[in-house]
Amino acid sequence: MKIGIPKEIKPQEGRVALLPEQVAQLVTEGNEVFVQSTAGLLSGASDINYSKAGAIICAAAEEVFAKATLIVKVKEILPEEFGLLRKDHILLTNIHSANDKLQLDHLLDVGLTAIAAEDTHQFGSPNCPLAGEVGAFAGVQLSLAQNGGTGRHFMAHFGAPTAKAIVIGLGHVGRGALRTLLSLGVDVVGLDINPGARKQAALDWHQANLTVGDIPDLEDHLTDADMIFNCVMWPKHREDHLISREDLGSLKPTTIIVDISCDEGGAIETSRPTSWEDPVFVEGGIRHFCVANIPGAVPVTASAGYATALLPHIKSIAKHGVLEACKQDPWLARGLNCVEGVLTLEEAARVQGRDFTPTEVILNG
Repeated sequence: MKIGIPKEIKPQEGRVALLPEQVAQLVTEGNEVFVQSTAGLLSGASDINYSKAGAIICAAAEEVFAKATLIVKVKEILPEEFGLLRKDHILLTNIHSANDKLQLDHLLDVGLTAIAAEDTHQFGSPNCPLAGEVGAFAGVQLSLAQNGGTGRHFMAHFGAPTAKAIVIGLGHVGRGALRTLLSLGVDVVGLDINPGARKQAALDWHQANLTVGDIPDLEDHLTDADMIFNCVMWPKHREDHLISREDLGSLKPTTIIVDISCDEGGAIETSRPTSWEDPVFVEGGIRHFCVANIPGAVPVTASAGYATALLPHIKSIAKHGVLEACKQDPWLARGLNCVEGVLTLEEAARVQGRDFTPTEVILNG
């Protein structure tokens, strides 16, 4: 199969879908891999590294999209890339189409087959812990006085109160946030609806400054929080929120909300995605940090994890074809968003009021 790796064009995004190590394996198995020049530079992989692995280096994205059938990316297709897509393309990347009607409209209009990588990870995305760790670090920086924060130190000194944080959601992202915050000495309240997640966090960090609780306990901790980290992917169709616009009035004006799992109007009603170029906005008198591609700040590490996770899926698609690969792997099938212009993602259909055909109907038809 002809596999294309274009350079990511989202602002401050340094990740790349595959590194030379994975490219070498694909080439050895008889595939052709086309890599856009400098695509891996910020992830520590030069054009020379890719060439040695057997890749064909292309000067521009147009060449990659023109020569390849399977397009593998990290981030969603942006409008600047819309014109490069063809009907016979297979797209494998993080799509998040339920919240991106413009992108989904175009994918359906082109008539291609698209798989959302974010839904194909059986044991969680390898970039989720990184998002939690880096997001927590950003929150600690923003809690410093010169950045508008409370000025509480993240370590205990002289009897002064330690910085206090709330982590909502104790999955892969939330546990990443806990690793950063607790290692710095921050006083953390970790909340999750799942008693198993609460128990595991309490066991893992029993010697740290961690209090675990259920989501309904959130209101009890808002007034004294220096940092609030949302690590919950909120269902797109829900109209309620864990923290509403009205709740902002109970926060200290120096509190920073870091929405790591940011969905516009999701778990945090006032959140909206931002970029590393302009990461913070003020809503209701409260600063919000809502960068949509937090792992892009550590591309060397993030790309290594992402490429390792995607490689088995890419090998299977290359060997069996996309639909047969999905039949053989239910986790890959979970990521199907559309097949030859037919919407298969129920979430996007519900949120955007579209008709859809269930994935199992497409695969068994």
